[in-house]
Amino acid sequence: MDGVDIKGPMLDRFDQILTPEALGFAAALQREFDGRRRELLDARRTRQAELSAGGTLDFPAETAHIREDDSWRAAPPAPGLVDRRVEITGPVDRKMTVNALNSGAKVWLADFEDANSPLWENVVNGQLNLRDALDRTIDFETGGKSYALRPDEELATIVVRPRGWHLTEKHVLVDGAPFSASLFDFGLYFFHCAARQIAKGRGPYYYLPKMESSLEARLWNDVFVRAQELLGVPHGTIRATVLIETYPAAFEMEEILYELRDHSAGLNAGRWDYLFSVIKKFRTRGREFLLPERNAVTMTAPFMRAYTELLVRTCHRRGAHAIGGMAAFIPSRRDPEVNKVALEKVRADKTRESGDGFDGSWVAHPDLVPVCREVFDAVLGDRPNQLDRLREDVSVSAADLLAVDKTPGEITESGLRNNVDVALRYLAAWMGGTGAAAIHNLMEDAATAEISRSQIWQWIHNDIRLADTGAVVTRELVERVIAEELAAMREEPGFDAGRFEQAAELFKEVALDDDFAEFLTLPAYARMP
Repeated sequence: MDGVDIKGPMLDRFDQILTPEALGFAAALQREFDGRRRELLDARRTRQAELSAGGTLDFPAETAHIREDDSWRAAPPAPGLVDRRVEITGPVDRKMTVNALNSGAKVWLADFEDANSPLWENVVNGQLNLRDALDRTIDFETGGKSYALRPDEELATIVVRPRGWHLTEKHVLVDGAPFSASLFDFGLYFFHCAARQIAKGRGPYYYLPKMESSLEARLWNDVFVRAQELLGVPHGTIRATVLIETYPAAFEMEEILYELRDHSAGLNAGRWDYLFSVIKKFRTRGREFLLPERNAVTMTAPFMRAYTELLVRTCHRRGAHAIGGMAAFIPSRRDPEVNKVALEKVRADKTRESGDGFDGSWVAHPDLVPVCREVFDAVLGDRPNQLDRLREDVSVSAADLLAVDKTPGEITESGLRNNVDVALRYLAAWMGGTGAAAIHNLMEDAATAEISRSQIWQWIHNDIRLADTGAVVTRELVERVIAEELAAMREEPGFDAGRFEQAAELFKEVALDDDFAEFLTLPAYARMP
């Protein structure tokens, strides 16, 4: 194609996705909008410099009129998104596609982002799997097991999460420059599957990750408008749920909904990425924004309660869904005691969310769907959601959102070792092509590695003394812990020395260097073929 150059190999059936027409459509979006994308990334860097120099976050004064205007509403819930009491997330491999759609969840977040390792094969095969699922040609057998879709009316609604604005797809160039990964993932799915979804009484629906401002939401909305015009799809057919998983976005929830209002399907409260963003944005500010070890930071911490309650209040005030966070536990078939303790925690977490007014919540494994559904059924009954719970009792200030120093918890050697262990295991899996990795009975994704490495960076730069051993966290201590954890892993069956060596090298770069990498997936992707 003129100006479009495919650098990745054309494997089996890739020609069915990477057609001249599909690439031409996506390239048209790239040419029209990529300049604005890059300008917005520059704006992120400018804002980061202001925060690092002593600035703070607040509700923007220039958009107060949007927050104060009671008249506007988000679009009403679209077909297939009216009842979202249970949503399952996961990568877009063939097995997960069938299992997620069959899981009994109302929605499947088909993930090209944090739960996906962006190997070229994963990216294009994921698009094939979505199209095959809609065509009902995805059934297969492997290892003596059969995977087949249930009837359409029993399947979860597909909602695709493209990669974030900061990422590129290096295997396809447009006019000599890498494709925006966001526009690549969005464009291919929209081109191939929008009509298929509409024919099934649904639509092309999306989850939008990693946004930091309402201007980034405006860019997505303009992309939606243009894409619908190009393919003759009615305005407002696309719907998008935005993940409020960056610290700046928490101060612009209303504005984000406003910019997407004709295409909005609500907001979601992420956890690990939000905590990672807290550290990243205020990494130069010493102990004022110091977090205890990640497993000690719960959703009941004051600044996290402020964030989630404001999200529900904001969404319901505007008629949009509020979707809760992830239950990442993977049930064990060999350890019923582990299951009992973990399921009690899952139930308590979902009970808190449903009681706060959330309309649904996420799980990472099909076996958790019944637990989440049972909890939300108890609150919702026959109602599809609780949009009528306006939470007018909620009043959250900027100071409430910024009250990180009120978070209880310690920093221990055990917490340090857990961060190192999980990050190394995850990065080794990610570099090998697995973006959703089962580690210690939890389904971990890229956000896990981000919070793990950013915490260690923060502890080193604040001379943190471990509560249990009294040792100060230094580069030398972390390097010793890395070596010890790797030595223990070498005794495990199937240990891949080359891959873990690569993971350790990457981890040291993003956790120990003085310069803080904005996203670890950027240097990780550069190492990928």
